[in-house]
Amino acid sequence: MRVKLTGLTKEFTPGQPILSSIDFDDDIHSLAIIGPSGGGKSTLLRILGGLLPASAGTVSVDGRTIGQNESERQAYRMTIGFVFQQGGLFEHLTARQNITLPLVKVRKWQPQRAEARADELLTRFGLLADGDKKPAALSGGQKQRIAIARAIAPTPGLLLLDEPTSALDPEFTGEVLDMVEELRQNGMDIIIVTHEMGFARHACEKTAFLHGGSLLEYGNSEALFTRPSTPELKAFLGKLLEWRA
Repeated sequence: MRVKLTGLTKEFTPGQPILSSIDFDDDIHSLAIIGPSGGGKSTLLRILGGLLPASAGTVSVDGRTIGQNESERQAYRMTIGFVFQQGGLFEHLTARQNITLPLVKVRKWQPQRAEARADELLTRFGLLADGDKKPAALSGGQKQRIAIARAIAPTPGLLLLDEPTSALDPEFTGEVLDMVEELRQNGMDIIIVTHEMGFARHACEKTAFLHGGSLLEYGNSEALFTRPSTPELKAFLGKLLEWRA
């Protein structure tokens, strides 16, 4: 998946950029976006997902420019999957219905086909017994895994995840990351905003470090974590390691 950013800038308030003139061009298979809060990570992911327009600059994914026009961005969103921090499940629907409804209503699949796809994914990820439960009856980890299953149900070309484990207890974080890792190993292209540094370092091929709206470092994950070249990344990683045993 080729991702190219040229002079990417995003402002919500004039003169106060959240992202400042980011340039980037590389083939992405698994990319972790890390950095301190307020650095622009989620904003960048939403622009890559076609949920937000850029204020300036251009964004292209596999040669397809993500424009300012909402109808164009809507068509682009049909080609990707997106998982939010809280999953965004419909609380009045069962886990299975959360997967099938977008397939039927948005993508115009026949209900029988959508049901078969939902059961295929629920079985694959060990959630079939939970298919008839509503979100209130599921654990945080189960809800996020259902959200991921929903995102990949139409077989998107790219999966974007915005801190999918940020609201989870530690016991559920591993099961969600294991699911993401399985998808990566099976060839799905993934970009994930995460605060799980172990996952970024060991499961993602590349890592991008955002700080103050700028892309300060990018490269091979292992090299970036073991040999940070900017004082900002050194300080960021140092704070994360400060209280480890």
